[in-house]
Amino acid sequence: MTETAHGPLHGVRVVELAAIGPVPLAGLLLAELGADVVRVDRPAPGPLADRLTRGKRNVTVDLKQPEGAEEVLRLAASADILLEGLRPGVTERLGVGPDQAHARNPALVYGRMTGWGQHGPRARTAGHDINYLSVTGALAAIGRAGGPPQIPLNLLGDFGGGSLYLVTGVLAALHHARATGEGQVVDAAIVDGVTHLCASVWAERAAGGWRDERGTNLLDGGTPFYDVYRTADGGWYAVGALEPKFYRCLVELLGLPGWAGRQQDRAAWPEMREDFAKAFATRTRAEWDTVFDGTDACASPVLNWTDAVREPHLRARAAHRDHDGHPAPAPAPRFTRAARRVSGT
Repeated sequence: MTETAHGPLHGVRVVELAAIGPVPLAGLLLAELGADVVRVDRPAPGPLADRLTRGKRNVTVDLKQPEGAEEVLRLAASADILLEGLRPGVTERLGVGPDQAHARNPALVYGRMTGWGQHGPRARTAGHDINYLSVTGALAAIGRAGGPPQIPLNLLGDFGGGSLYLVTGVLAALHHARATGEGQVVDAAIVDGVTHLCASVWAERAAGGWRDERGTNLLDGGTPFYDVYRTADGGWYAVGALEPKFYRCLVELLGLPGWAGRQQDRAAWPEMREDFAKAFATRTRAEWDTVFDGTDACASPVLNWTDAVREPHLRARAAHRDHDGHPAPAPAPRFTRAARRVSGT
């Protein structure tokens, strides 16, 4: 690991108990913000062993052995934050639960990450991202009208509702601990985080502006001016022209000025969508890049992972870094002071 500067979390010590899903990304975020993260690996990682190890120090501990628990508690005694992603009650059974850790370090922030949370009827049952999304309403809302729900990778549950809320929680608790000397347990659950991420949808529902029917709303593909269209070469183009002035720019550049004053004519949306699809099908993705370049039409190419590394804007911002000969995301967000860049393992 090499560093070009100390990050804003320089001096913060984190113990991360190896897991899959949201905990490793949370540890990665903290490491790239400058924290010293020690990851406690199992002697024999399973088939789903996580790869988000960069920027962390690694130790191998067998928590099934008595000396293993003692090693983790020794690390926790000098740490600010501990992260774990096991089922409720497992760390207690292994001898490294919150009570045992706080007995060694009362100011420790003990971050617990699960899908279902620490209590409730499902708390002790297995699950993965798709299961947690399914009960929140979010999965049912993603997909085309009349089609099945679509799976948003594991970005929405594991990492959006999981990692980011875990990091927010432990940093807030760390602020409290440094002010008062009091540590605490942070119960971060993916079902809670995803539900909270959907706050705007719940607000729209309360105002009568969101339908439960999939693919019929403003931001779920229900409108022709917030959708994706196939180009002549089989590529795809994304359109997000919500505001009237951006919509007018879009239809002008599509060669469809007749639609300029009819953005909110819901009855005409099926015909509008057909016209948009026909227009996009007349040129290749690269040709549309030329048409939309530098405009406010809110139209952009749909790129795969390989294309994204070469995308001019992402290249200008150095959004990717080389990691062992492979592209990897650069740390985010960026800071005007105490910026840190991590490379190596």
